[in-house]
Amino acid sequence: MMLTFFAQLALAGQPLQLSGSCPPSFELTAQNQCKLVTRYDLYDSLQNKGVGGTQTSLPEARDGFTPQQIDLGRFLFFDPLLSANHQQACASCHQPALGFTDGKALSTGAHGDVGTRSAPSLWNVAYLKQLFWDGRTKTLEQQALIPLFAKHEMANTPEQVLAELMSNSQYPALFRQAFPDKEQLDLTQLATALTAFQSSLISLNSKYDQYAHGYHLALNDEEIKGMNVFRSFVARCSECHTPPLFTNQQIAVIGTPEPEGMPFDPGAGSEAGKEKWRGGFKVPSLRNIALTGPYMHSGRFATLEEAAEFYTKGRGHAVPKGEHLQLHWHIWEPKLSPEEIKQLAVFMNTLTDQSLLPAIPQTLPSGLPLPAELQTTNDNNKGIKP
Repeated sequence: MMLTFFAQLALAGQPLQLSGSCPPSFELTAQNQCKLVTRYDLYDSLQNKGVGGTQTSLPEARDGFTPQQIDLGRFLFFDPLLSANHQQACASCHQPALGFTDGKALSTGAHGDVGTRSAPSLWNVAYLKQLFWDGRTKTLEQQALIPLFAKHEMANTPEQVLAELMSNSQYPALFRQAFPDKEQLDLTQLATALTAFQSSLISLNSKYDQYAHGYHLALNDEEIKGMNVFRSFVARCSECHTPPLFTNQQIAVIGTPEPEGMPFDPGAGSEAGKEKWRGGFKVPSLRNIALTGPYMHSGRFATLEEAAEFYTKGRGHAVPKGEHLQLHWHIWEPKLSPEEIKQLAVFMNTLTDQSLLPAIPQTLPSGLPLPAELQTTNDNNKGIKP
C-alpha cells in the first residue's frame, strides 16, 4: 500500500512544511502577507459599503495573513482534534460542499446535542463586521474560539485543546512556522490561524458577478427578470441584501416563524437594554445561497421559494401571540406573484460560485481521520492535496 504524504515525511524524519503560497485571488507581498485582490477593487461605492448599482465596491476585507497562517488554519479547520470527542471539526458544521453549512435546520454538537440555530455560511466572511446570527461578536478571532468551548457544539476546554496541540508530534512545529516570533503555542495563535483560513474563503465569480462586470450574456432572460424583481422597489430585496456582498450587515427584525415545537428565539434582543432587537437576526449574505438550505436562523424554510414567499404573506403574519416586535420597516406586503417568487429563486441561483474551494486535507497533522460527514467522494473533493 502506498504511504500517505505525511507518513512518508515522518519516516524520512522531515518536518511538515506549511504552504508558502497564497490562495487564489490573493497576492503575496514582500512582507510575506496575502493581500486580497478582486475586480470589485476597481469600483467606487457610497460610503464604501457596497451600496449602489452592479459595479460598486465591496467593504474592506480582513487580509494580510501569511500563507503559513492560512495553511495552518486550513488543517485546524478540518481536524477533529479540536473537539472533545475527536470526531467533530469546524468543517463538520461548515462543509465546503454545502456552501460551508451542514445542510441541517439545526446543527448538531460533538455529543449529539441539537442546537437552536442553523450553521451560517462562511463564504466571504472576511467582509463581515458582525458574526453569529445575533451579531454578538465583531471579529473572527472572537468568533473562532466560541464554538470550540460551547457545550452544545465542540464541547472542548481551553486546557484540553492546548494540551493536545502541544503534545501532538506535528502541531508545535507547524505553529512555529506560522508564528515564528512566538515562543509558546497559545489560544491567540489558534484563533488567528482559524481566522486566517476563514478569511481566505472568497466567492466572487458567479454568473451574477460576470454580468456585473459587463458580460451581459452571463445571465439569461429569466435570470435577469429575477434580478429586476430582486432590485425592484416593490420587492426591495436588495435594500437589505445589498450587492455585491448581498447583505447590508445589519440586524433586522422580520418576524420569521420558529420550527414547530421550538420556543421563540429572541436573537439579538436577548440582553437587557436591547429589547428593540427582540427577534432580530443578522441579514445573511445570499452568496451561494442555493447550496445552504434550509433557510433562516432556524432552518424554517426548506427552499428558496418558501423563503421568498414568507416576505409576501403580509407584515408580521408569523409573529406569535404575545410578542410585540419592532419589525423592520422594509417588511411589508409586496404581494409578489408565484411567477415572481420563482424568478427570485432563479436569480439567487446565479450567486453560486465555488471556483475557489480550498483543498480538503487527505491526512491531518493529528493523525485522526476526517470527520465522517467529510469523507465523501472524490467528486465532492476536487483539488484535494496533502
